[in-house]
Amino acid sequence: MQVRKAKKEDITAVAALYDAVCDTLEAGENYPGWAKGDYPTRRDAEMGEAAGELFVAEEEGEIIGTMMLREEQERNARSAPWQLPLEEQEQLTIYTFAVRPDCRGGGVGRALLEYAEQWARQQGKKALRLDVHEINTPAIKLYESCGFRYIATVDLGYGAYGLKWFRLYEKLL
Repeated sequence: MQVRKAKKEDITAVAALYDAVCDTLEAGENYPGWAKGDYPTRRDAEMGEAAGELFVAEEEGEIIGTMMLREEQERNARSAPWQLPLEEQEQLTIYTFAVRPDCRGGGVGRALLEYAEQWARQQGKKALRLDVHEINTPAIKLYESCGFRYIATVDLGYGAYGLKWFRLYEKLL
């Protein structure tokens, strides 16, 4: 498995991965509250790639995982009691973290997180941060097992979508 920065040619595969994840979530327990056609979408992948923030995990030529890494944090997360008071440019926040449903449990998520840490260090960042919907226990277990520390639970402003409380996590580098 290889993790790398996404290219324009990856957009269709990333969009298909988003759709597959949303289909699986909507058919069972929708931990993150994602909705096909709403979030995440092909447009999200296009914007992430254009900004240089989209990364993919690839195996045998197929995209099996994806994430975005950006300096911008959710507005309501900026004032959280982080371990270190950092400027946004001193940290990276993980967004839109997804693993193709048929690859879950195979180490793809862990590989993406390890790459994010390596990438952040190379960019001179001091921390990796993320938010996760409070009921997303599979993601929470992964993040905690990879050394992310729980910081606080906050309202990120998505209550209208049934997503009121998010747990914030941070890993110092």
